[in-house]
This record gives sequence, structure tokens and C-alpha cells, in this order.
Amino acid sequence: MPLTDRDYMRNEPPRQQPRRTFRPPNRISLNPLIVLIAINVVFYIATIIAPLGKYPWGDFQQVATDKVTYYLGMIPYYFTQRPWTVVTSMFIHASIWHLLFNMFALFVFGRLLRKFIGDNTLLLVYFVGGIVGNLLFLALNLNDKILVVGASGAIYAIAGALVVLVPKLKIVLYGIIPMPLWVFVLVFMVILSFLGPQSAAIAWEAHIGGLATGLVFGFFFRRRLKFMIY
Repeated sequence: MPLTDRDYMRNEPPRQQPRRTFRPPNRISLNPLIVLIAINVVFYIATIIAPLGKYPWGDFQQVATDKVTYYLGMIPYYFTQRPWTVVTSMFIHASIWHLLFNMFALFVFGRLLRKFIGDNTLLLVYFVGGIVGNLLFLALNLNDKILVVGASGAIYAIAGALVVLVPKLKIVLYGIIPMPLWVFVLVFMVILSFLGPQSAAIAWEAHIGGLATGLVFGFFFRRRLKFMIY
């Protein structure tokens, strides 16, 4: 047998490289806070570009506003005709400052609460708190011709849940005054709803309803997590 026919003299066949194929991720994770803020911004832009006009305001009056705010904001007098506004009004804001303040508070409180309860539960607190706040406003202002807009009820719910989990978390008000979170939420934010410079235009019912809902959620979360962080 010639040497070239022997196995140990043969060259090894080239190894085939495994084919690389693209595998899409099983799940695309979106930050719920960014999504909520983006939706609020889109709705605000819609109120800016929507046509202005005069719309019915009761039986014999009219109100001048934009079409988006009129039909998506919550008006107790028209609620039976527009039940969807119990949700859509949470994404409508009266001014750029109203929007910026709410979105800043949503990001600050939501970012902290998200670490404890996750994305889906955070969205649950946001929507349930906002809806309960609006329903409380409706219950106390039946058939009133008042336009209610803003995400404050939902944000108060997130703050309420957070304050039960981390009541002694230190925050600095205006970058000057240090205080525990429970003082800021239960004292400063509640007082601001009643005695603030624009308190007459604030739907305190939605704030209190959202806050109460958040506190209930917070006690449930604390029992489930079985610990508190200070």
C-alpha cells in the first residue's frame, strides 16, 4: 500500500464554518415611561394643530377651544355621551407648562416605582389611578360643565404607591429643602391641590382619588415584596 493511501498521510478536510443566521430578539422591551410621555406629547401637539372653534356648552352656551380638547377632555355634563373621556382626558393638557410639570413628575416617580413593581404593573397603577381619580371627580361634580384634563390623577397614584414602599426616601424640594418622601407627597402635594396659586383650577378630586388608589396599591406591593427600603 503506498504511503499516500494511508490515513495518517491524508490531509484533513477543511472544517466547515457554522452558518451565522440572524435571530430576532424574542421580545422587544419598551420603557413604559417613555411610551407614556411620548403619547402625552403627541396628544398635546394634536391640541395645538387642531382647529379652533366654538362648541356647545350646555343648552344655551358655547365654549371656544380646540376640537381635540373638547372631544377628548372630560366634561361631566357630556360624560354619558363620551364615556371614553375618562381615559383620554388623562393625555390632554391645558398648556405646555402643565404638560412639562406632569411629565417631569411622571418620570421622577415612575422611574423609582418601576424598579420595584416592573413595567406592566406600573402601567396598571397609572391607568387605574387616573381612572379612579376621574370617576371621583365625576361623582362629586355630576352634570357640571367643567373641562377636566391632565395626568395628575395617574401621577398621584404612582407617587402614593411609592410613598408606601419608601416613605423615608430623601428628596430635596427645589434643590434646597430636604425632606422624606412621605412629607413631600402627603403634605406638600396634597396642600398644593387645595391651596396652590392655581388651586381654583385644580381638580383636587382627581388628585385625591389617584393618591388614595396609589396608597392601596402600595400596601399590596409592600406585602408582596415583604420588605421596605428607607
